[in-house]
Amino acid sequence: MDWTALWLSMRLAAWTVAILLPISVLMGRFLAYRQFRAKGMVEALVMLPLVLPPTVFGFYLLVAFGRNSPVGDLWQGLFGHQLVFSFEGLVVASVIFNLPFAVQPAQRGFEAIPVEVREAASCCGMSPLASLWKVELPLAWPGLMTAMVLTFAHTLGEFGIVLMVGGSIPGETKTIAISIYDKVQGFDDRSAGIMSAVLVAISLFTIALTYWLSARMGRRLS
Repeated sequence: MDWTALWLSMRLAAWTVAILLPISVLMGRFLAYRQFRAKGMVEALVMLPLVLPPTVFGFYLLVAFGRNSPVGDLWQGLFGHQLVFSFEGLVVASVIFNLPFAVQPAQRGFEAIPVEVREAASCCGMSPLASLWKVELPLAWPGLMTAMVLTFAHTLGEFGIVLMVGGSIPGETKTIAISIYDKVQGFDDRSAGIMSAVLVAISLFTIALTYWLSARMGRRLS
């Protein structure tokens, strides 16, 4: 069992969820409530990582983050090391690649809130921020929880983007998915099977915990 790779994958998934949670709230709420001419194009761009092959998307991210790119050059100047083939690069790539898994469920959660509820909050004198915190977020909780679980589980098992942007540097970019692939390539089926079973167990536990929390929140709101 490659515990280092598992811990790195958990860290990557946790950072991705932490960064995408506020992004999903802001973007999901904006897309749910606002109507504008380019809305369809914005939604299509958000969904693009979902339909592109991970290797293709990873290639473009590799070019965008490379040392010869403006982003890569700026990162190199600020931190003294390149963005690609680093844990930070994996986090940035993971956030971009998981946008549809985070934003779309959050958007659907906000769309499910009746307009009358938001209007009532406004009539009661609530500011937009107070309405978001006290009314909208509790009602959109199932969508937000789904978004975070999908993001966490998808990041934990992601292979193509990780391999393209991060490579396979032990302790730095070698995630559990890369480690499983290496074990299979080395004909170590026993280790690959153990790590795969651990990933399945973590995913099942995460989904079960999500259902439990959603049910508990639903009872509190009813």
